[in-house]
Amino acid sequence: MTHPQRIVIVGGGPAGLATARAYREAGGAGELTLLAGEPHLPYQRPPLTKEYLAGESGASELPIEPAAWYDEHAVTVRHERAVAIDREARTVTTSASAEGETLSYDALVLATGSRPARLPVPGADDPNVLVMRTREDSERLQALSGPDVRVAVIGSGFIGCEAAASLRRRGADVVLISDEDAPQSARLGAEAALRIADWLDHDGVELRLGAPVARIAPERGGWSVTSEDDSTTRADVVLLGSGIKRNVELAEAAGLELTDAGTIATDAGLRTADPAVFAVGDIAGALNPSAGRRLAVQHWGEALNHGKVAGRRLAGDAEATWDVAPGFWSTIGGRTLKHVAWGDGFDNARFVPGQNGAFTVWYERDGIAVGVLTHDNDDDYERGRELIESGASLP
Repeated sequence: MTHPQRIVIVGGGPAGLATARAYREAGGAGELTLLAGEPHLPYQRPPLTKEYLAGESGASELPIEPAAWYDEHAVTVRHERAVAIDREARTVTTSASAEGETLSYDALVLATGSRPARLPVPGADDPNVLVMRTREDSERLQALSGPDVRVAVIGSGFIGCEAAASLRRRGADVVLISDEDAPQSARLGAEAALRIADWLDHDGVELRLGAPVARIAPERGGWSVTSEDDSTTRADVVLLGSGIKRNVELAEAAGLELTDAGTIATDAGLRTADPAVFAVGDIAGALNPSAGRRLAVQHWGEALNHGKVAGRRLAGDAEATWDVAPGFWSTIGGRTLKHVAWGDGFDNARFVPGQNGAFTVWYERDGIAVGVLTHDNDDDYERGRELIESGASLP
């Protein structure tokens, strides 16, 4: 593909913005249009369950780039959604009007991200059962929570754990409900999960673990959450933190190839089988040469990394490749976890305690390093990344 003159980026999250930024930084001079989808300029999502939800930071701190940046870098932001793609005509139809408006492209970057998944149980689809993805979601939860308000958080993934701790900082009475015996035990192993449980317990979060939710029902101005062990939790507010669904419907309707994991298949440069179409962020199933396989990731940092690679490719850098091990940071009540891993499993987790509550967990599969998790141990975090990406054995 020759250097594109018209680039349309569908999605206003970190991957879409990172693509535009990298393209300009690499000298790309084509016309750039970013379909943001939301009424805001691209903003940071991690604070939505952390300091922004806790009331410790404001809306002015959320934008990734100031408004002036888009003018300075000739990036046109349209607060519209893409509703259809015609790959043969190379056009995108937007939600600009009832009939739709059509934009032509030479290159198309799909950065449509994901949306919260709702549990497949009675009551979970009630619109008054809250989810967390957008700035508005966080602000709605802020408005409904506070002292003397009981909040039930369903799910012990990082969204659930972060939100539970932040709600406690707001003074809410919080109970976290999960089918796991300890938070994140499947992903991080038993020892790390117990540390997270201890943190939440220390912060005053009540833990009800080990039984899936069976139903959610309105009750006396609030809610009742019943688990499969017949225990019932009553709350004023319910927040679902039960995973995500990737927004791949637009790509699927356009005939792009999906992987078995439900992601859009790309090469290591984030290009799909259609040379004019790239996919970045949550929706991408990108080949990672260091891993030797396609990976599906949902991390903020990898959305940025994907965008950097795609932007450089669009600007003509044929060597730009996504070959790093995926990583993320999570802050739970002021305590930070740093994790880097291929993300598709391990057969042994070795927990190494440090001083003053610090720890490292080394993950291996078939004797090879495949992941590391640290708390207050940055040296192990950096060393772990090197071991993982080089396919070395654990220390």
